[in-house]
Amino acid sequence: MSSNEPVVKADPKVLSGLDHYLTLPAAQQPTWPDAEAVKAVRETLAKYPPLVFAGEVDILKGRLAEAASGKAFLLQGGDCAETFVDATADRIRARVKTLLQMAVVLTYGASMPVIKMGRMAGQFAKPRSSDTETREGLTLPAYRGDAVNGYDFTEESRIPNPNRLLQAYNTSASTLNLIRAFTMGGFADLRSVHEWNKGFTDNPANSRYEVMARDIDRAIKFMAACGADFNELRTTEFYTSHEGLLFDYERSMTRIDSRTGTPYDTSGHFIWIGERTRQLDGAHVDFLSRVRNPIGVKLGPSTSVDDLMALVEKLDPEREPGRLTFITRMGASQIRDALPKLVEAVKKSDAQPLWITDPMHGNGITTKNGYKSRRFDDVMDEVRGFFEVHRELGTFPGGVHVELTGDDVAECLGGSEHIDEKTLESRYESLCDPRLNHSQSLELAFLVAEELAVR
Repeated sequence: MSSNEPVVKADPKVLSGLDHYLTLPAAQQPTWPDAEAVKAVRETLAKYPPLVFAGEVDILKGRLAEAASGKAFLLQGGDCAETFVDATADRIRARVKTLLQMAVVLTYGASMPVIKMGRMAGQFAKPRSSDTETREGLTLPAYRGDAVNGYDFTEESRIPNPNRLLQAYNTSASTLNLIRAFTMGGFADLRSVHEWNKGFTDNPANSRYEVMARDIDRAIKFMAACGADFNELRTTEFYTSHEGLLFDYERSMTRIDSRTGTPYDTSGHFIWIGERTRQLDGAHVDFLSRVRNPIGVKLGPSTSVDDLMALVEKLDPEREPGRLTFITRMGASQIRDALPKLVEAVKKSDAQPLWITDPMHGNGITTKNGYKSRRFDDVMDEVRGFFEVHRELGTFPGGVHVELTGDDVAECLGGSEHIDEKTLESRYESLCDPRLNHSQSLELAFLVAEELAVR
């Protein structure tokens, strides 16, 4: 903002409206043992600089509007739940590399711009099915993510600690700083497509990627010989997202934009509402209806048409392009039956949300040897079902939302590496839900590119 640009003060009604959620039921909130400590943390967070800026958020909204109209595709991926200890340069770089490789596969295979968005720099809290966990007769609070408590099953570790919210902010800031360095400093240069594959285990997915990378390299060299200027290939846009779960964090990170006097949740570019917190009369829907970020909503197989259209009215009353994204998480066995009625209802209305698929959360299983896992074939089948439904209805399947890591883990069964239950015992690392590893992520990207090419 220039010194001559007027500062717009926030309407008092806007500020009071932001806190209306306090009068509504708020699901999935931790029980903090010390109210004064929580208050102090909130006041500290409210004074911290924003993690993202209103201008960046507005640019993303424009990109998502293009995807909703069929002119771009959203790739959203990252950890199930970020942890403080894993926020290292190597692991952040590996996740970014994996997303960049997936985006290249999609862009090249489908000839379409790809919006790159990480489940990163803020995904430190998780909803839980129970408030407590019991092991060998000992009952303790459930692990709700590093922003709330620790994973170790001890009384000291599991007590919710609001100071962890400050650590979540600091870790998000350092993660964002590294992401921006990677994506703006030359690491993401499209002329480095071969470099992104170094360090990954050789497998069919990587071999297929290498063939495509050589084709891209030849095309770039040809265009360069013709005099093309490739300076724009050196950098790429990269956005962050997380579930807007903890009000003590999200409300404290909400700032009033000096240009417009309107509120933005500056904890991330894109915030979504989970399947467990999308109650129409609940605090999450109310609060996020009042901020200017693009908003996502997870939709499970039990979602009714009435609830869907009510969410449209509540979250996107002005029918603003790029404002609303529906993230379907139906399960491979249900998506072909549960999704069509929802898409048809929106198609008949004046709304134009972006539709993307989360093929992970509806396909959870527990293996015989006790690991939470997913079958890679089920993940792939749900993606196929998502595209089939939209193809049949003449609507655009605008994106994928996946839990992934750039590390060589074994958490989801199957794929070209033929991961089995025994392999999980040696390479399972997730503290919450199983993630696709690098190879499986690339395999998924190739499938999506093929589906996009024939839409």
